[in-house]
Amino acid sequence: MNELYLLTGGGKIKCLRCTAKSTRTKQQCARPALKISRTQKCQFHGGRGQTDESKRRSAKANWVHGQSTNAAKESYRRDSAKLRELEDVMHVLKMAPGPKTRGRKPAGYRGVYTEADVVRWMRDLHTP
Repeated sequence: MNELYLLTGGGKIKCLRCTAKSTRTKQQCARPALKISRTQKCQFHGGRGQTDESKRRSAKANWVHGQSTNAAKESYRRDSAKLRELEDVMHVLKMAPGPKTRGRKPAGYRGVYTEADVVRWMRDLHTP
């Protein structure tokens, strides 16, 4: 049952109750909602909200290193697709002794299955 108010301080203080519900037990949170909360939540369920400034501070505080920038990730994706295509070229030309690598193909991957695809791959490789 949703109760709108909560009595605290030995029944002397009446305040709004947090409206968050447990997904497991389906019971309403028993903590008082923060006065500054627009969504009537307690501090544990997001009552304080986040300003743009606090999001920037959090992102800066949680920055681990500069190796995972968007440019670095894109470069990694591109290189992974090229390696996978190279492996396909080796199999088409019967240069690889073992089976192909299993798993999902990387983003940007273009399959190489025939000798015509090998020629296309070589042209794309040398085109700036």
